Amino acid sequence: MTELPRYEYVKLADAIAADIASGKLPQGAALPGERAMTDLYRVSIGTVRRAVVELRKRGLVATLPAKGTYVIGMPEAADGAPEATEPNG
Repeated sequence: MTELPRYEYVKLADAIAADIASGKLPQGAALPGERAMTDLYRVSIGTVRRAVVELRKRGLVATLPAKGTYVIGMPEAADGAPEATEPNG
């Protein structure tokens, strides 16, 4: 069975979620601004905005008006438990 294509905003949200899971974007880190993300990921501002909404729905980020969007959570594994990360050190 072939896999259905995913929307660009879902691909972007998945990429950012992977950065959060890997520790590249740790809890409390600010995401780049919308315009910066359009250049960084080479997508439209609408795609960035929809990806951020998707990340908020997943409970990974929170947006503070006039302050930015910040990482607040970790992605959950398929079994519902937080994904395991390598210990530091």
